[in-house]
Amino acid sequence: MTPEELNKLMSDCANDAAVAASTEFNIELDNSPSSIRLVDDILLSFIDKYHDQALEDEAVFTICNVFGAYVGEVLKAQIGGDWVYDQSNPDAPSVFLKIGENTYAFAGICYERLVNDSQISVFAYYEQALNNHKFLQH
Repeated sequence: MTPEELNKLMSDCANDAAVAASTEFNIELDNSPSSIRLVDDILLSFIDKYHDQALEDEAVFTICNVFGAYVGEVLKAQIGGDWVYDQSNPDAPSVFLKIGENTYAFAGICYERLVNDSQISVFAYYEQALNNHKFLQH
């Protein structure tokens, strides 16, 4: 996958997240930094609405990847960065946002909140990433 293809895929996934938030929960994701707070609620809303269906492998994969892409795209618009497709584990390829020397697993943090611990905050993870790179902000 070329960098251009990956960027398009992540942009498309972020758009899918906004559409899903709107159609499923009537929540508007407007690509603003403040909208990241809504992602925490949206992830848990999938469980409230779909119960165990939301935790099936394919659903989890889709939910975490599209909302992870959304969070990453908002951060990328603020301070830059590049999407990286990591195939080091062929059974579980993943996508990270690389900013400087750091990489951020936004799909991974969405997964943690959705599946493992509802106290984990996607917004806090986003803020930490943002604070790590304050000097890069446009």
